[in-house]
Amino acid sequence: MATPTADQAKGPAGPLTMYTTTWCGFCRRLKSQLARDGIEMAEIDIERDPAAAEFVMSVNGGNQTVPTVVVDTPDAGRHVLTNPSAKEVKRLLGV
Repeated sequence: MATPTADQAKGPAGPLTMYTTTWCGFCRRLKSQLARDGIEMAEIDIERDPAAAEFVMSVNGGNQTVPTVVVDTPDAGRHVLTNPSAKEVKRLLGV
């Protein structure tokens, strides 16, 4: 279940950042669902970026759980979601 949190993520600026791995089926599915609706995102592979892996572990109880998604919205602030549905991400983005 996705869990919003106020923790700060480090990564590219923009409304949507997804922390992934190349082999994650859940990541591929979420990316394709969002792409169908024209939603762009910055993608960070935690296996290639140790700082990103540390961030993901810091918001997931020490686990490298992906997809971990950061949604920045002007009105609702920053949300960090673990394995969210496309519907939940789109709701936060106001789509």
